[in-house]
Amino acid sequence: MVIDFTTFYDFPRMVDRLMEEMGRTTSYGRRGGYPPLFVSEDDKAVSVRAELPGVPMEDIELTLTDKSLVIRGRRAAEKGRYVRQERPSGDFQRIVTLGVPVARDAVRATLADGVLTVTLPKAEDERPRTITINEA
Repeated sequence: MVIDFTTFYDFPRMVDRLMEEMGRTTSYGRRGGYPPLFVSEDDKAVSVRAELPGVPMEDIELTLTDKSLVIRGRRAAEKGRYVRQERPSGDFQRIVTLGVPVARDAVRATLADGVLTVTLPKAEDERPRTITINEA
């Protein structure tokens, strides 16, 4: 008697695909969180951008701790009857862990066109320095 196991060769790939599809649900709370963030870093600063269309500035709270930036807010639910609604509503919170000390007095935050941009300049001690080599 010969048992054919070839139908199981694709099983790991099918499970991976299923898990990926489950992660793509419209609920932001399950996978990436809301609001979506873009975090970048260069030699001088860490920049955090959060997409918050339709959220007024008064409904956003930013808190800077020693190791993280906390973005809290509330998106009001749209009134009316909808066939489909993909924008989440209600309270949200995102925590961005900062890997470097930040110059707290120089932090800037702006909200334009539904995008919150927080610029966190690095502390002087953390910035890269060029060291000159002297001849002995």
